[in-house]
Amino acid sequence: MRSLSCAPRPSAFLSAMRLQHGINLAYCTNIHRGETWDQTFAGLRDYTDAVRLRVAPGDAYGIGLRLSAVAAEELTDDSGRLDSFRRWMEERNSYIFTINGFPYGTFHGSRVKEQVYAPDWTDPVRLSYTTGLFDIVSALAPAGESVSVSTLPGSFKEFIFPQTEAVQVQAIYRHLRQCSDHIERLRDRTGRDIHLGLEPEPLGLFETSGETVRFFEGLLQDCSSGERERILRNIGVNYDTCHLAVEFEEPEDAISLLRDSGIRISKVHLSSALRLRPTKEAIERLCAFQDDVYLHQVVVSDGREVVHRFRDLPNAIDWSQTANGDVGAEWRVHFHVPIHAQPEALFSDTRDHITGLLTLLAKDPRWCSHFEMETYTWEVLPEAMRSGDVVDQLVAEYDWCLNQFRNQGLA
Repeated sequence: MRSLSCAPRPSAFLSAMRLQHGINLAYCTNIHRGETWDQTFAGLRDYTDAVRLRVAPGDAYGIGLRLSAVAAEELTDDSGRLDSFRRWMEERNSYIFTINGFPYGTFHGSRVKEQVYAPDWTDPVRLSYTTGLFDIVSALAPAGESVSVSTLPGSFKEFIFPQTEAVQVQAIYRHLRQCSDHIERLRDRTGRDIHLGLEPEPLGLFETSGETVRFFEGLLQDCSSGERERILRNIGVNYDTCHLAVEFEEPEDAISLLRDSGIRISKVHLSSALRLRPTKEAIERLCAFQDDVYLHQVVVSDGREVVHRFRDLPNAIDWSQTANGDVGAEWRVHFHVPIHAQPEALFSDTRDHITGLLTLLAKDPRWCSHFEMETYTWEVLPEAMRSGDVVDQLVAEYDWCLNQFRNQGLA
């Protein structure tokens, strides 16, 4: 990947998607296929721009970009591509403020499952990919714009082995500290706020707010006070409302624990999980949500506490057949369902986690300015849950989200 000039774009626009208090709102383009740069740009041209024309005609429009490793390398290895993309955005009054750097490789159309975590942060390839994304977003974003990249929570629990756990975790810490050093150098050169968001996810190396705090304690261990300050400035959490809701956490408790521990909220993914009372009929209907592409982890509560976690929907459904009726009081499923609409009968969702989080934000809007809708499951949604085509769905999600921000005086 060639070295990029990080001279920022002129700050020509302040946007309709820049809400009150400097809040930026976008949707994540990982909903569209795109592993090469040409495929990625086709999604931007055919879908993202169509959404822009319907939700922000004539106004500046924020883009939440997803770049695979292949697309990122192709974009930066050819200066003409980067310049052409910059001009394309300027002509459309669009800008980038965040990149989703969680999926490294193929993310649609074939088996992803646990491979979405590969390479993990034990591998220097993940470090190189992520620092490259920071170079790209710093080169493309408007002058003075805070920029972020989101990434996986270190690793997948199943990738960490008891006999090598200490070595693996230390490698993760080492690479994250090196990423913080790269961010610091970019910050010095560009004068902008730059930050990485580690995204807790069910069965990730850290998945709950408590596990996240303990991970950061390890990351900061043996660091000087100056280094601790730099790491906490440069690395925080990408808080996915679907993921924390699946863990049966409440936004007030989770956000308070993270902030009280000195962990910044780098970005919030606005997403909603599938929720159900596990009746026989509901579990049978749940089979329609199984697919061969993504992991759909399931967390089971007995009404008081979490009692079971399952790697994927088939594991939970198979268990229910042998549980003699003792299948818990509520299941939450890591399946990103559209945030603008109630799921079909027998199911509900976790949109209350989004509205609860925005209520907290209204009390102190300074703790996060990057918000990104992330319903990447369009291609595997049961047909009944789709709202027209993908552009129609995204426009409806914007409408719902913007109304929630307005209800809190944030837009």
